[in-house]
Amino acid sequence: MAKTFAQTLLGRPGYTNGISLALLILRLVVGIAFLYHGWGKIQTPLSWNPPGSPLAIPAFLQMLAAVSEFGGGIALIIGFATPIAALGLMCTMAVAVYMHAVIFQQPFVDMKGGPSFELALVYFAIALLLLITGPGKYSADYRLFAPKLRH
Repeated sequence: MAKTFAQTLLGRPGYTNGISLALLILRLVVGIAFLYHGWGKIQTPLSWNPPGSPLAIPAFLQMLAAVSEFGGGIALIIGFATPIAALGLMCTMAVAVYMHAVIFQQPFVDMKGGPSFELALVYFAIALLLLITGPGKYSADYRLFAPKLRH
């Protein structure tokens, strides 16, 4: 029986219980963090970046960031459309890393507690991991799209 695109992308078989539990914990922690990061942005999705900011971000890109952080956080928590959510979060975090590292010339880690691009890069790496591995067995994706093993 041929797998559909959704089964291949979203419901990957072969997860162990341990890996699935680790992916669930990672998705919950990171999903909740993105909910918090995206909450303020989703309140005013076209204008969360203040007008006097050193970097003018077009309203459309502000909206994409707000939706990817808030909506992506929800998607990670329930494990729904995980690769799509992870891709959106990767794009948002790539921009954040670029802004902090290149535009603002901030260090990877500021040992004095100042701004840095460490967290954005960590979130980028986690989103990449979830894009590649998928959400695990304990997810809506797996329940909806995993190939049924029954005959």
